[in-house]
Amino acid sequence: MAVFTAEVFQNEFLPQGGTDVHAIVTLTSEGAGPADTASGGVAEVVMIDTSGSMSGRNMDAAKHAAQVAVDQIPDGTWFAIVAGSHVAHRVFPYPNAVRDMVQMEPGARAEAKRAIGTLVPSGGTAMSTWLALADRLFATVPQAPHRHAILLTDGKNESEPRQALSSVVRAVTGHFQCDARGVGANWQVDELREIATALLGTVDLIARPEDIADDFRALVQQSISRGIADAELRVWAPQGAQVLFVRQVSPTVEDLTTRRRVVNPLTGAYPTGSWGDESRDYHVAVRVASKPVGSEQLAARVQVAVRDEVLASGLVKARWSDDDALTARISPEVAHYTGQAELASAIQEGLAAKAAGDEATATVKLGRAVQLAQATGNEEATTRLRRVVDIDDAEQGTVRLRRNTDRLDEMALDTASTKTTRVRR
Repeated sequence: MAVFTAEVFQNEFLPQGGTDVHAIVTLTSEGAGPADTASGGVAEVVMIDTSGSMSGRNMDAAKHAAQVAVDQIPDGTWFAIVAGSHVAHRVFPYPNAVRDMVQMEPGARAEAKRAIGTLVPSGGTAMSTWLALADRLFATVPQAPHRHAILLTDGKNESEPRQALSSVVRAVTGHFQCDARGVGANWQVDELREIATALLGTVDLIARPEDIADDFRALVQQSISRGIADAELRVWAPQGAQVLFVRQVSPTVEDLTTRRRVVNPLTGAYPTGSWGDESRDYHVAVRVASKPVGSEQLAARVQVAVRDEVLASGLVKARWSDDDALTARISPEVAHYTGQAELASAIQEGLAAKAAGDEATATVKLGRAVQLAQATGNEEATTRLRRVVDIDDAEQGTVRLRRNTDRLDEMALDTASTKTTRVRR
């Protein structure tokens, strides 16, 4: 079992009448080890877009990438390959196979790669059918708690209404994790972000078809390297207190607030997915009743639990003071990640306004994004922003929209908007 530790960073002092307590909780896992594939506790599904738009280089590269992914799946892992268009088909195991998923071994690996090689693009795109089929496949291996999927597309979800996709995403949430990838410039970032966010995965752009294989290889290796199949963040708050929000803020910004599961009347659990040897930061905000100067209380207890066993705990405190030197101080960790979360929103809102032709709003939002990237030291975001705007004054957020920007540059900025830099301690 992995060893978890929890560290809390906050300014616990509140002014007279103060109610809102903010803290950054760093969770670190060590000794997680790789996923236990030998005992059949791991399942992997690869979903490949085979719609008509994938013809040519994209299809050739996707087939090669899927074959590379199959090579990375260790023996003993339950696996399946899904071809997705306006409908979803199980490519391997073959449609007439007795089992919906099979365990990886040399013969299955060779046959899976042969089946992938026969894929032919045709039809439209309805990603809800792909996810629904993956969900049904995973359900056939209840003995595998570690469930991961990869979804690759090159186009818009044009063969069904958006609400159909959203409905299926909600239905399969919590059943497996999914990393979503888009190749080229004709897919919708918000569609794949909806999938990846709900299913505790990542979304990213693969600009060139020849890069798909390396990305697939890395995704499978990363999934297998995470030996803890599922962990949850638990937040206890005292009677009468309100948990305002719970966000993962590093390595990416993910709002977990609406994902709360009731443990008991005072405790909620928030999913964090699988873990390897790594650290993640979470921003927890709690509103408590104001107390007289000199009072103190426990505002929250933040824990990490695996299969209902609490492995680490951190305390968030509140102390009321009339000393302005104490109450006016902002925790550098809280300030940093508050800026990073705002940065992600500013980028996404700015790009949406630009796409809608609202140049005034786009300029304001992307200017604010430049200002926040500068303030938080997010050099990667600044570099990506420079491909979309001309920066006159980064500290003031004074920018001009660039004309005739490459759509791939805008998509790269959008997909990377939630990636954060860690606070310097």
